[in-house]
Amino acid sequence: MVRLPLEKAVSRESSPDGFIYVNSGAVYRAITWYLLEKGINAEDSNRIAQALESAAITDSIEDSESRILVDNVDPAEYLRDDRVNESVSRVSRLPLVRRIVGQKLHERARNHDLVVEGRDIGSVVFPETPYKFYVDASPEVRLQRRAAQGERDEIALRDHADFSRSVSPLVIAEDAHVIDTSHLTIEAVVNEIVVRLKQKGLQV
Repeated sequence: MVRLPLEKAVSRESSPDGFIYVNSGAVYRAITWYLLEKGINAEDSNRIAQALESAAITDSIEDSESRILVDNVDPAEYLRDDRVNESVSRVSRLPLVRRIVGQKLHERARNHDLVVEGRDIGSVVFPETPYKFYVDASPEVRLQRRAAQGERDEIALRDHADFSRSVSPLVIAEDAHVIDTSHLTIEAVVNEIVVRLKQKGLQV
């Protein structure tokens, strides 16, 4: 049975402003939303490349969290729409899209300390960071949590797509600390992460 892991990593660069939280999935969803708004099919890689070549993908920081803008539009309220849920896996598996997202994350990391959430952060985007957490849960618990958040995307299909894609497939980084959150509270997960970071010498 496929289980959905969520990988988180800390990318550390010098910054006077503290840590900024970045959800890489939100970037993929913003791009997916933009393409859908343009009427571009998620399978049409040529039109996607043309559209993204001229699109301005930027971000702003609000309350220590990165927010994605596409052509100066903040699509945050649409990122969990059903049509985005249905298309994001197909868009995010494209090499061009993954390269764009990776570049954006590295640009942000040059100026800020980051806590980055995503499915290939510790294995592909920031493999050099020593602070990696692979956060997992049972399929049943994940479905319950997604439903409680109003999410209706098909988790098993998304997992299969992420595990089997040819570019940056979902894997557990060898040096990642795995946490099964199936029976843990958020506070317990945070405490485990903090303890682990302190053991590695990071002041938190």
